[in-house]
Amino acid sequence: MNTPVYIAGAGVISAIGNNVQEHLSAFKNEQAGMGDITHFDSAHKGILPVAEVKMTNAELVEKAGLDHDASRTTLLSLLAAREALADAAIPNIGQWRTGFVSANTVGGMDRSEDFFIDFLKDNSKGKLRNVYDHECGSITEAVANELGITGFMTTLSTACSSSANAVFYGARLIRNGLLDVVVAGGADALTKFTLNGFNTLMILDKEFCRPFDQNREGLNLGEGAGYVVLVSEAVAKTLNKEMYCQLSGYNNSNDAYHQTASSPDGTGSYMAMQGALKRAGLQPTDIKYINVHGTGTPNNDSAEGTAIRRLFDPHYPAMSSTKSFTGHTLGASGGIEAVFSALAVKHGIIYPNLRFKTQMEELPVPPETHFREGQTTDHVMSNSFGFGGNCTSLIFSKV
Repeated sequence: MNTPVYIAGAGVISAIGNNVQEHLSAFKNEQAGMGDITHFDSAHKGILPVAEVKMTNAELVEKAGLDHDASRTTLLSLLAAREALADAAIPNIGQWRTGFVSANTVGGMDRSEDFFIDFLKDNSKGKLRNVYDHECGSITEAVANELGITGFMTTLSTACSSSANAVFYGARLIRNGLLDVVVAGGADALTKFTLNGFNTLMILDKEFCRPFDQNREGLNLGEGAGYVVLVSEAVAKTLNKEMYCQLSGYNNSNDAYHQTASSPDGTGSYMAMQGALKRAGLQPTDIKYINVHGTGTPNNDSAEGTAIRRLFDPHYPAMSSTKSFTGHTLGASGGIEAVFSALAVKHGIIYPNLRFKTQMEELPVPPETHFREGQTTDHVMSNSFGFGGNCTSLIFSKV
């Protein structure tokens, strides 16, 4: 079914802001969110920069109105999803079949790490309430309960493409007549386990990351949450507000090349972008801006750049990596960047790619380096590529 799916609301929290408006201000002022580790103890303090949400757990608890034992992932998820629903302003939402499709990769691991500090010293110690929502699905259940969504909920976890997949799964549920409203996106919090794991892979930059730069050395890990409210045409007609855009195209492809690396020729990236264009009924020349996956690792940017050249040459759209602001928020990145893409369509925004200096060999055009608005952005593509070759592209189109 090709019935339209609209984006009626958006909510986001990351290292550069606690809501949509703060993010737009950070982009306009070109203020990145990276800095030293402050929210947990790590041997990497002062060595590896991260992009933390600028609120402690206690501050998040107060803002969210949850129990102080809630995991950081739960808190971030609830704040962004709640903002998205409020923005959508759907009256009498209970009359519609409503679902919550949420993604994360870390679950409540931040609380589990606290538990094991005491437990490993003495296995009669440790507070079990710190591990009750360790697994990923419990985050979704806790947030759906707070939002009052009981009709449908599910959790996706496909590495760094997780919340992009949540968004297009939500769209499919609406297009196939199963739901009318879906809050879709994802969240992830920074943990010691995540930082140590990525450091073991030797893909973290000790400086602020430089996506799509020839001299890039790796990524900066970040945290946050991003959700969009997807609605059917029937719901959209009842709302007294302008829709952000349509979700016109989406595709998930897998190159099955390696557990943690993209194929050098960008096969998965290419298939995802090509498939999204086909779903939307668009040509490469229709895309006016790409929010690239752009992690800043040599492998990722090379593979994605190669795929972009293969698909778009010689007519390249504007492109940039907003991870140069937020860091790589892992399972949350697709949802966060879906919000950025919806804003790009609505306001004609091109986001800057910070700290770019040297042209990358694999791509003959540079990324955008300055914030611009009032541009022609009728069709915006957002790329989210995960471990295991799980590659997803979304396309957002002007209503």
